[in-house]
Amino acid sequence: MEPVHLAGMVTKFKGDGRKLGYPTANLITDTDLKDGVYFGFADLREWKHHPALIFIGTPTTMGETTRRIEAYLLDIPDDDHYDQQLKVKIQHFHRSNQKFENVEKLIETMKADESAARSWFAEHP
Repeated sequence: MEPVHLAGMVTKFKGDGRKLGYPTANLITDTDLKDGVYFGFADLREWKHHPALIFIGTPTTMGETTRRIEAYLLDIPDDDHYDQQLKVKIQHFHRSNQKFENVEKLIETMKADESAARSWFAEHP
């Protein structure tokens, strides 16, 4: 896929990603990309061109109703990044969004997504 660039200010939601072990920086911005999980790079504070898993969609498993972009930057400290500028460069579609039967299935899939992402980043620095 051709890289897609999105940017905006980090917006606070309920913090579900953090509770699941995957703290994310969230954006509300328009995009025509289909809902799903992508791999790409993010710029946030001192982290530039940093590997990130990027979710686009509505996290319905968690009872949410607002479509958003969530970026999980690999291996950075868990910190609040609210009201900071976030830029993402989306480069690879991994899988479609789905609603899981329970949170355990979601976490299991997120771990598999992270493993796949780390393999992809090893080949696409």
